Amino acid sequence: MEKLFQYLARASASFVLVILLSTVIILYINARPAIEEFGMHFIVDTRWAVDVPIEEVESSDKSSIPAVTTDSDTPQNHNISAIASDVKFSSINKQSAPLNIDDEFADMDEEVFVNEEFSTSLETNTKTVYGGAVPIIGSVFSIIIAMFFAVPVALGIAVFLSEIASERLSKPTSVAIELLAAIPSIIYGMWALFYFGPLISKYVGGHSVSLLVAGLVLGVMVIPFMAALSRDAINTTPDVLKESAYSMGATKFEVIKDIIFPYAKAGIVGSVIVSFGRGIGETMAVAFVIGGVFEFAGNITSPTNSIPVVLANNFSESSGMSMSVLYYLALILFVLSFTIIFLAKYFLLRRKAS
Repeated sequence: MEKLFQYLARASASFVLVILLSTVIILYINARPAIEEFGMHFIVDTRWAVDVPIEEVESSDKSSIPAVTTDSDTPQNHNISAIASDVKFSSINKQSAPLNIDDEFADMDEEVFVNEEFSTSLETNTKTVYGGAVPIIGSVFSIIIAMFFAVPVALGIAVFLSEIASERLSKPTSVAIELLAAIPSIIYGMWALFYFGPLISKYVGGHSVSLLVAGLVLGVMVIPFMAALSRDAINTTPDVLKESAYSMGATKFEVIKDIIFPYAKAGIVGSVIVSFGRGIGETMAVAFVIGGVFEFAGNITSPTNSIPVVLANNFSESSGMSMSVLYYLALILFVLSFTIIFLAKYFLLRRKAS
């Protein structure tokens, strides 16, 4: 039984690594055509699905086209039939009498007698260019706005629930926070589109769908996760430390600032990292309110785009190179999330070790 338990534990840990590795491999394989085509310039290019001319080729072609006449001796009975390059026939009878088309085509005896001159044409070769700068910048700034809004609010909720609120008030408030975390993202999106966005536009200015609205909605969505995890981290602080500080005359604010936060710092940073990962990949709610335009936001109240929104809006209509470009964006999002989380963990562990 002991060996079975250890085997299952190892298998579970290995399964996580397999999922992570297979995700990276699949993303890279599908993104490789776009990587080879656009390279690293894709990250800074602001164009999306723009046709750029490569070369212009001017060509003219003059060819002899077979035509037919009948063997009739009199000029009045001549029938002229031009055979076009697409093998369509038109027959003109010079007589004033009504023309029987079946009889005319049945009696025709073909002779070459006319040339058709084709007009000069201009052929333009184009290449469709894609760039990911706009959605990349939109994703980064939207999550930054979300974190600036969510971190202080979530920490305030966590401190209130663990250190200030009475038990009678703390329990129903905790349930309400957990219910907020259970609300589907599409409901947040509808709420933001029809009520929150117009409210922000009225009092702050700008558009009702914008980078600011998207960031604030992301902040609202990650607050429950961050608050719950931060509360659990704060609750791990030993009571003896807090009681010792109180006995020495420390105020509640000083205990929270000098005792609780330093002790629970690792858990609080972990809650921020988890919330960051939850927010940067959010799609549905952001798709409602970010605007979905491939333009840099001139200010935070202007519409723009983000990587998850681009993926959601374009996957069903993409194929070939355009599909590979979407995988390229997904790979960039994966690397971006992984890098930020890794750096946060690294600096946290380094500071803890020092």
